[in-house]
Amino acid sequence: MAFWKEKTLDEMTPQEWESLCDGCGRCCLVKLEDEDTAEIYATDVSCTLFNPLTCQCRNYSQRASLVHDCVTLTPEDVRSLPWLPPSCGYRLVNEGKDLPAWHPLVSGSPRTVHEAGVSVQGRVFASEDEVALDDLPARIKDWPLQWPAKPATKKSR
Repeated sequence: MAFWKEKTLDEMTPQEWESLCDGCGRCCLVKLEDEDTAEIYATDVSCTLFNPLTCQCRNYSQRASLVHDCVTLTPEDVRSLPWLPPSCGYRLVNEGKDLPAWHPLVSGSPRTVHEAGVSVQGRVFASEDEVALDDLPARIKDWPLQWPAKPATKKSR
């Protein structure tokens, strides 16, 4: 049986924990919080270390020391952070749900998250270094915090 079906987040090994990340990059997008309502809004602007072509961090091992607001997820974070996308493997496992077919642990390929249109690949406007703070509200998008739309299927002839 798959480890994510039989273990809690707290019981996972570091390797199992890391493999729960599907590589979508949605968590690496800049988020804004409304000070009055505490509502979270996601933008199509990425972290300075995010590579929008590969959907990977350019310096994963040192990210927390290089980016002051980078979050190194823990099981406690998964249970409390409101901005994790609904398709996030950590969030799904925490909620007792199975991983979707496009998740690399299910499909066996890291490409399926991109092929299914779940990742931010091709959807990042710019890096946070390239966008003024005052311009971020204009970059708010709904899709990063929503369940991914089903990809179009090819019709057979």
